[in-house]
Amino acid sequence: MVKDLLMKLSNAHGLSGSEGSVLSIVRKELKNHVDELHEDAMGNLIAVKKGNDFKVMIAAHSDEIGLMVKSIDDKGFIRFVTLGGWYAPTLYNQRVILHGTSGKIPGVLGGKPPHKMDEEERKKGVKTDDMFIDIGATSREDAEALGIEVGTPGTIDREVVELGNGRLTGKAFDNRVGVAMLISALQKVRSPFTIYGVFTVQEEVGLKGAKTSAYTLNPDCAIATDVTIPGDHPGIDKNDVPVEMGMGPVITIVDASGRGLIASRAMVQWLKKTAKACDIPVQVEVGAGGTTDATAIHLERGGIPSTTLSITTRYIHSPVEVVDPRDIEAGVALLVEALKTKPRL
Repeated sequence: MVKDLLMKLSNAHGLSGSEGSVLSIVRKELKNHVDELHEDAMGNLIAVKKGNDFKVMIAAHSDEIGLMVKSIDDKGFIRFVTLGGWYAPTLYNQRVILHGTSGKIPGVLGGKPPHKMDEEERKKGVKTDDMFIDIGATSREDAEALGIEVGTPGTIDREVVELGNGRLTGKAFDNRVGVAMLISALQKVRSPFTIYGVFTVQEEVGLKGAKTSAYTLNPDCAIATDVTIPGDHPGIDKNDVPVEMGMGPVITIVDASGRGLIASRAMVQWLKKTAKACDIPVQVEVGAGGTTDATAIHLERGGIPSTTLSITTRYIHSPVEVVDPRDIEAGVALLVEALKTKPRL
């Protein structure tokens, strides 16, 4: 079930540049379902289902946003940098896991207590530069003895919990949702074409793995599987974000107001036509916010026709993202059916 797969992937830890534990799950899941599995020099895991000369690339980034140790003070408190797009208030007082040389070390993100903040400090809120990680160490030497050093990666300490109506909440649904969708599609798809399932690295810090893998593979077209923000909860205007959770996957026409991806119309129509023919619920999106691996892919090799197939996910880039697994299942069904036909590029 896609729900169980997503839980396994979300509970794993894979900061940008340290995606190995996530990719090991992907390897196990796809071992008996693809013709080739190999890792490139960048660290992208590429799964190949062999077919004819027409090549389709489907990319899902495997990394999550997190932290990295930059210094340890004399009392054992750890300063860090953020990797990826964190909103500082979501980090304050969270539990974290540092992935040290001797294994996982739990810690908490501390900062100046609100009781000791003056009025101006309360208005400004806590910045990440004012936070630190407390692992219980009493000195720098104590922290180092636990396997912590400059460059140690850190991720949020949070596991998936089921909410009402089968919905799930957890960390790193951006983009373990896309990873789960791609794994499930590769397990089920029967296509005449050559399919490259690329589990990319370092998306959250600049779409890096997508760029290098797209250049190497040089596909005829591409889809990125990712998440997108719905406009169906308080605090957001549905007129600005008309897509909803529970209404099916989302096909991107434009993201980041065109600064990111302006999708191939042929790719959009291919997915829309398939959805209609197969009675699969689907939504379309013209977005002003973030972008995906498709932005890097579609600019390679003189242009690769691309779009994004996303799943609506609430509260992204936080430790409590929320998703409806039925949307993922519909996304898998759409990919499986679409890959039976060729887009009219």
